[in-house]
Amino acid sequence: MPDFLDPMVLLGYFGAWALVGLLVVVFIESGVLFPVLPGDSLLFVAGMLAAGTAALAEDGQTINFQLWQLLVFIPIAAVLGSQVGYWVGRNIGTAMFKPDARVLKQRYLDEAHEFFEQRGPFAIVIARFVPIVRTLAPLVAGAARMSYPVFTVFNVVGAIVWGVGITLLGYWLGQFEIVQKLLEPIVIAIVIVSVVPMFLEWYKRRRAANGEPATDQPG
Repeated sequence: MPDFLDPMVLLGYFGAWALVGLLVVVFIESGVLFPVLPGDSLLFVAGMLAAGTAALAEDGQTINFQLWQLLVFIPIAAVLGSQVGYWVGRNIGTAMFKPDARVLKQRYLDEAHEFFEQRGPFAIVIARFVPIVRTLAPLVAGAARMSYPVFTVFNVVGAIVWGVGITLLGYWLGQFEIVQKLLEPIVIAIVIVSVVPMFLEWYKRRRAANGEPATDQPG
């Protein structure tokens, strides 16, 4: 995978500033319009490093994280990134959506209204666990004029569940030697599992665009 998607390589580049670099990545990926960054795998690896699975940075220094630092600062960075994304969407988001745009299509904004109506603000929590979607969700929520207090509450909940949950999973599994030896395949598996929902959504849209009948049956 590209270096910027490999959490071990990325953290290695940051060196002694690994914690700061990690938080910057979380902040950016949480809503600042640069969705192609490692999120889930980065938190997982950080948790493993906190468990004692040390890694060497580019300058030869050992990267170690304190678990309490990750559990406190990752959710904060995630919340702040999404808050910025919300206000970007609220102030200029509508103008960014065009009917003929390649990425920010007007229909995405229209679908966002329906999505939030069907699932409610809890959609902000769900989006945390889907790469790219977690970056665009705050932007769309702001453009769709979701209530700011409501968005903030669910943004905080999602950031805590996502940031703390995946980090603790990495911390717990990082204590097993077999997991340490299979780190690279595990990271690749996390990336693959993360993008499966996006692939399914793309496939669903493609079938709808081609006029094929939906396979989902009403319950």
